[in-house]
Amino acid sequence: MNKLFITRELLDEIISHCREDYPKEACGILGGKGNTIKKVYRAVNVDNSSVTYRIEPFQILKSLQQGGLEMIAVYHSHPHSQAYPSLIDIERSSEPYSPYVSIYMIVSLVQGEPEVSVFAIKDRDIREIELIIA
Repeated sequence: MNKLFITRELLDEIISHCREDYPKEACGILGGKGNTIKKVYRAVNVDNSSVTYRIEPFQILKSLQQGGLEMIAVYHSHPHSQAYPSLIDIERSSEPYSPYVSIYMIVSLVQGEPEVSVFAIKDRDIREIELIIA
């Protein structure tokens, strides 16, 4: 996947979630078809931390399946750092849900306006994905 498509409305929903959970990291799962996001599934950050996140994905995965959607990506915020995968993000890309996804959206809240970037992370290899707001 080289491009990921999302509507302004869904992106605003993600950014809103990240701002609401500040100063802790917000997180969730993005469902859709192919490379198009169709639905945002907010999750609780089980780590309850400002520097890490952990999702219990199984209920969300069930909802995705019932809705006929695929897990496209995981999103989370970086309240105090740039929109680039941290070492912890890279290490945790092997979490239990990682067999289902290797695409990560990161929302940085360091600047006045949120910075949003998307990456494919596989075996410590990081590749940026173009985010298209349609």
